[in-house]
Amino acid sequence: MATIRTYRGGDAPLFESLNREWIERHFALEEPDRAVFRDPHGEIIAKGGQIFLAVEADRVLGTCAVLRHSDEMFELAKMAVAPPARGRGVGGMLAESAIAFARERGAASLMLLSSRRLDVALRLYAKHGFREVPIGNAQEYSRADIRMELRLQHSGPPAPETKA
Repeated sequence: MATIRTYRGGDAPLFESLNREWIERHFALEEPDRAVFRDPHGEIIAKGGQIFLAVEADRVLGTCAVLRHSDEMFELAKMAVAPPARGRGVGGMLAESAIAFARERGAASLMLLSSRRLDVALRLYAKHGFREVPIGNAQEYSRADIRMELRLQHSGPPAPETKA
């Protein structure tokens, strides 16, 4: 059974190879991908995010990152599961770790950018509560044509107490 752990210094090649596999199979590698792969710690962790890896018997089965955009907005990114591990719940475990990380840091929402071509991934995100929202014009990847968001906290004043 796989377990989830956080990024360690020697994990950069694993993080990159898992993500390159799906990106290059479906799309083309872009400059924002290259920037993250050159320095995952500096681009993600040093800015308040985290990288998670699913590991089983010292083999890395999958990975994902959580990027911090602000105190209230985090992003789920670079979700990848090795082909032999697909269909075993690894993606779900990674998504749950990412959601817990953002929630523990007080984020109001966790968003992601994806592609409608990745129907299996979109179903996984929907299963974990992500809902499609307008994409806007701020996406940095040409492959991104859908934005999804998961509200993590109630926004606004607390509901008034009622007496029974």
